[in-house]
Amino acid sequence: MADSEKTAPREGSLDAPFRHPIDWRSESYYDLAAIDHEMERVFDICHGCRRCFNLCESFPKLFDMVDESPTGELDSVPKSEYAKVADACTLCDMCFLTKCPYVPPHEFNLDFPHLILRQRAAKRRKEGGDFVREQLGHTDRNGKLAKPVAGLANWATSLDNTLARKAMEAVAGIDAQAELPKYHSKTATDLLKVPPAADPAGPAFGQRKAVLYATCFVDYNAPDTATAAAHVLARQGVESKLVYPECCGMPQLEAGDLADVAARAQKVAAAFAPYIEQGYDVVALTASCGLMMKFEWPLILPENEAVKRLAAATRDISEYVVDISKTFGLAGGLQPIPGGVTVHHACHARAQNMGAKSAEMLRLIPETRIDLVERCSGHGGTFGVMKATRPMAMKVGKAAARQVAQKKDETLCSDCPLACKHLGQLLVAELPAGAAQPAQAHPIEILARAYGLA
Repeated sequence: MADSEKTAPREGSLDAPFRHPIDWRSESYYDLAAIDHEMERVFDICHGCRRCFNLCESFPKLFDMVDESPTGELDSVPKSEYAKVADACTLCDMCFLTKCPYVPPHEFNLDFPHLILRQRAAKRRKEGGDFVREQLGHTDRNGKLAKPVAGLANWATSLDNTLARKAMEAVAGIDAQAELPKYHSKTATDLLKVPPAADPAGPAFGQRKAVLYATCFVDYNAPDTATAAAHVLARQGVESKLVYPECCGMPQLEAGDLADVAARAQKVAAAFAPYIEQGYDVVALTASCGLMMKFEWPLILPENEAVKRLAAATRDISEYVVDISKTFGLAGGLQPIPGGVTVHHACHARAQNMGAKSAEMLRLIPETRIDLVERCSGHGGTFGVMKATRPMAMKVGKAAARQVAQKKDETLCSDCPLACKHLGQLLVAELPAGAAQPAQAHPIEILARAYGLA
C-alpha cells in the first residue's frame, strides 16, 4: 500500500509489534514504481542495521550488492538488482519476528516479508506466474491425480529413478537430487472416515472436542500424522473429526496470488464455522497451515468474521496437546523413546509466537532425551526443490543439519515435514562415515509411538 495509506505508528516504544492488513484489493498495491521506492527505503534501513545477516540468503545478497557497489551505499545499486533479494526470500517471517527492531509501531514501519509478498504479487500481475511452480502449488489436484497410481507416481519421482529425475530437471527445473514427497493410495480422509472414539477414562473426556484440519500434505503425503493425532487425542478423551475442505494456499501466497489465497480462506473458514459454533477447537497438523489460518488469513481478509473466528479457534497440534496436559494432565501409559529425539523448530512454527511446543510436548515422555534445534532448514515450499533455488536452500540449511548431527539422536522430527525431509538429505554430508541416519517423523507421531499407538 502507499505510504500515506499506512496506519500511523502507535506512540510508545514498548507497544507490542503488529502487522498491517494486506491491501491486496487496492490498485496502488501493485504499483511497481511505488514498490521499488519502498524497497529502496527498506533496503537502506536493512543495510544500516544488518542484524539479519545470518537468517537467509536475502540479506547476504543485499549486503553484498551494497558493499560491492561503486559508493558502498544502496544509492549505487541498480533497482533491477532488487529482484535478486526478493527471489531469495522464503517468507519464513523470522526477520519480522525475531530480529528486526523497526517493525510497527516503530516509525520506520518495516515488514520485510510482506514487502517481498507485495513485490511478488505485482510482478505476477504484470508478467504472469512461474508455470512449473504454480503447477506444483496445485496440491489438491496433484494429490487426487496421484492417489489412484500412488506406487507409479512414487517410482517416477524416486531418487533412484535417475532417468526420470534428470528428465524432470531438464523439462521442469525440479532438481534431480531433491527428495520429493511420497503419495498414498489411502489419504488421511480415507483412514479417518470413522475416527477413534474418545476414551471415557481420558482426562479431557467431555471437556474438549477438536476438528483436525488435515492439510494437503498430511492428507495426501503423510496420512500417518493425522491418524496419530486422532489416536493421541482419543487417548486424552478428546472427541475428534477430520475435515479437509482444501489447501490453505501457502503455495499461492509464496507465488503472490493473493486473490486465490483469499478465496481459499473464505471456503475453509465457512467449512469450519459450524464446528466452531458447536464448541470444537480447530487443530492444524502442519506449521505452515497453522500460520496461514492464525495470522495471514486475518490480514488478507480483516473484515471477514468467519476468518477471525477460525483464527481465534485454531491451535497447532503440539500446542493443543501441551494445553491439554496443563489443563487436565495427560493420560498415563507413555513409554520412553530410546536413542533420543532431535526436534527441529521450524520457522513457520516459530512465527506463531507460541514457543517450542513440539519440544515441550515430547518432553512429557518419561526418560527420553529431547534436543532442540532452532536454525532454519532453508527449505521453504518449492525453494528446496527447484534447481534454481535449491543451492540456496542447501546453503542455509547446512547450519541446522550440522546441529542435528551433533545431537546424535536416533530420531529427527520437525513441525514442518518438508523441512524434516530436507534436513535428512543434508545430514548425509554432516554425519560421520557409517553413521545411521535418524528416523524421521512428525512430533505427534512420536508421542503416539510413546503411547504404543503407532
